[in-house]
Amino acid sequence: MAHVVAVCRSEVRGICKSPAETAQVVAGHGLEGDAHAGPGHRQVSLLAQEAVDAARALGLDVGAGAFGENLVSSGLDTEALGLGSRIRVGVSAELELTQRGKICHDPCAIQEITGECIMPKAGLFFTAVQGGPVRPGDAIEIRALVPRALFQVGLVTVSDRSASGERPDETGPALKQMVEEALQSRVADARVVPDDIDQICQALIDLCERGLDLILTAGGTGFAPRDVTPEATRQVVERLAPGLDEAMRAASLRVTPRAMLSRGISGTRGATLIVNLPGSPQGSRENLGVLIPVLPHALGLLRGTDRDCGGR
Repeated sequence: MAHVVAVCRSEVRGICKSPAETAQVVAGHGLEGDAHAGPGHRQVSLLAQEAVDAARALGLDVGAGAFGENLVSSGLDTEALGLGSRIRVGVSAELELTQRGKICHDPCAIQEITGECIMPKAGLFFTAVQGGPVRPGDAIEIRALVPRALFQVGLVTVSDRSASGERPDETGPALKQMVEEALQSRVADARVVPDDIDQICQALIDLCERGLDLILTAGGTGFAPRDVTPEATRQVVERLAPGLDEAMRAASLRVTPRAMLSRGISGTRGATLIVNLPGSPQGSRENLGVLIPVLPHALGLLRGTDRDCGGR
């Protein structure tokens, strides 16, 4: 039976946490008294004892809380949990998985002490849906399983008018339906931002750090002065994927000559693919339809589950 091995807290971010005999999970907040609790989507962190044991086998002398985790689990199939899965810890605490792994931008005190931090690859992060006490020995039950095999997708509609509430976002829901039906994947996050480079960049970085497989932006790819989605995307991606853009524009040119005015780009950041789509519901769906046949393989390559093209 899956259960809690240790409960850990710290009053300061970026340091190892200390084991506690008990702690209180507060809904919408996290572990009471922990520095990482508060608003946001990374309120409670969890690390499997199996991952800790693997680190010890490599020579790391570490104990509970050494990697900054709140909960250490045993017997929980963490590899099977996709974003949106829910677990119950103890009698009443309920957590929803919002992020797998994380990006460490700078070496922290944990790395200096342990020599290597395994949270970027093995850590799970949750929001606290329901509160309650948690302590070592408590049972962990999977309450709702979202299979990890599904691709996790983020949608970002870029529109001043939609962001201000002047016009409803029709493109996001249209893309969500297509992602679920044609790509058979899950939309883990959908948001609307104005045509502002900084806000677009922040949204893309946030979603990449959540470990999503694919981010689709809609809007802001034309010639108007406020169309800055490609510029924002270029600041975020690490590698461009021009073949995707060429395929979408070539297909759209068969429908309208105005397709050549699209400046949308695509690229990868870490293991996440970012694709710029047009702002209209019809145009965005048509462009996404061009990519649907190759996206599973492309995302599988980024995940490391697929081999190179041609099976070589």
